[in-house]
Amino acid sequence: MAAPAPRLISVFSSPQELGASLAQLVVQQAACCLADAGARFTLGLSGGSLVSMLARELPAAAAPAGPASLARWTLGFCDERLVPFEHAESTYGLYRTHLLSKLPIFDSQVITINPALPVEAAAEDYAKKLRQAFQGDSIPVFDLLILGVGPDGHTCSLFPDHPLLQEREKIVAPIRDSPKPPPQRVTLTLPVLNAARTVIFVATGEGKAAILKRILEDKEENPLPAALVQPSTGKLCWFLDEAAARLLTVPFEKHSTL
Repeated sequence: MAAPAPRLISVFSSPQELGASLAQLVVQQAACCLADAGARFTLGLSGGSLVSMLARELPAAAAPAGPASLARWTLGFCDERLVPFEHAESTYGLYRTHLLSKLPIFDSQVITINPALPVEAAAEDYAKKLRQAFQGDSIPVFDLLILGVGPDGHTCSLFPDHPLLQEREKIVAPIRDSPKPPPQRVTLTLPVLNAARTVIFVATGEGKAAILKRILEDKEENPLPAALVQPSTGKLCWFLDEAAARLLTVPFEKHSTL
């Protein structure tokens, strides 16, 4: 088994400070990727509380780079609920309303599912779009993936003890029986998560403390989905607030902008 990816655990005094630092990290990663003429920046987004966090912080952080820089961003989604984009559960729909409306990013830069398709066809269609966007990569290699983690240890739509944790061939998989509603979803698989150049997990709140201790400290025989994210050559970062990190005994970096 490959050695685990080196990881950096950063703890912030509040979700607000975490969000500001996350936005700066995204902008810095983009600047590094775009330093070469003709290059682009590929970013994979997750839903949940990350939508409001990025909507609050990223527009101002990205503004100094200017529209010409943002025109070279390509956005995808780490998972998506099979609902219309106007539905309150649509990850893309939420980002479109709360974040993308504040950025000079065009629809052509955003890779989305087709929610009108059955779930298996939607997964195949999204995989086809990713392969077109990442031509030359046998597995899409995102510059940055931002992931959340559920109180059960799930990430994307990869849930504990689910057969999709064993998927090694598909880059995108359908799920019909999500333990968390809505039940039908499309998700990136572990090979894509582990191919990324940088993966950053974001978790806040006391409700995440117990599961984070298991993920970051315990060596479980049957690891939780988030613990299976170990980039093969990329960087792995965890951004936590103090409440989420309160049970950790492993070393971490404490950050404060005060």
